Amino acid sequence: MMKEVCDLHTHSVFSDGSCTPTELIAQAESIGLSAIALTDHNTVAGLPEFFAAAEGKKVEAVAGIEFSTDYHGIDLHIVALDLPFQQFDRVMQLMEDGAKAKEISNIALVEALREAGYPLDYSTIRDNTPNGQVNRAHIATAMVDKGYVSSVRFAFDTILDPKFGLYHPPKRPDSFDMIRFIKSIGAIAVMAHPLLKLDEAQLRVFLKTAVTAGLDAIETHHSSFDAQTTEKAIELAAEFGLKQSGGSDYHGKAKPDVQLGVGRGNLQIPLEFLKTLRSKSQNL
Repeated sequence: MMKEVCDLHTHSVFSDGSCTPTELIAQAESIGLSAIALTDHNTVAGLPEFFAAAEGKKVEAVAGIEFSTDYHGIDLHIVALDLPFQQFDRVMQLMEDGAKAKEISNIALVEALREAGYPLDYSTIRDNTPNGQVNRAHIATAMVDKGYVSSVRFAFDTILDPKFGLYHPPKRPDSFDMIRFIKSIGAIAVMAHPLLKLDEAQLRVFLKTAVTAGLDAIETHHSSFDAQTTEKAIELAAEFGLKQSGGSDYHGKAKPDVQLGVGRGNLQIPLEFLKTLRSKSQNL
């Protein structure tokens, strides 16, 4: 019997993905996923369409969001899964101030790029963004379209990296406060792609406090992880009494080497992960 698999980390056009929520559901069903979570960056705007598209389908839709948070100046991402629909308004209200700060940061970035010799029109970028919520990936895509850079990844690693001096990130909510918020609304709190932004020693320090804040799990399976990193993440999850999650972090055309469900061909996320996440948390 074929093992049931899922994908608990994906993005749509409502953040920086290239697929609509409807297209994500169709793709998930076509490749035989049992469940798929939509975890757009800092927004739940795509979830109503996502769930409408899943009606009558074999694949289960999971309500999610990926929050950008701050940990000592490092942008850490915390995923919330199984968001209750009745809490969407609270999530949107929480994100409202952050969206305004991000807009100011985006406009400043585009102006800095213009002065540095990379002229872009911010209103055009915003108009070409399905929900009008622009982020660096949309700006990077515009740079690729103009021929300023060869790829979105190259733009992020060079010109759009804060170290380059043009991009100044907006103020983000505290990582531990966000974990507490996620738990307060009855959702599952997962640290996205650990060991991507923190080394092992830093991650141990973070997890010690994160667990007390209510963190349920870490992503032990992710497209960016090699076998050694996955093994280390599994060890850390066990050490800190955390559950496992995983996802492709699928963005579509923005990350053409990452495919839904399988990542770079190295992923197989058992549906049992989702079932275990939904069981009573070990750290409540």
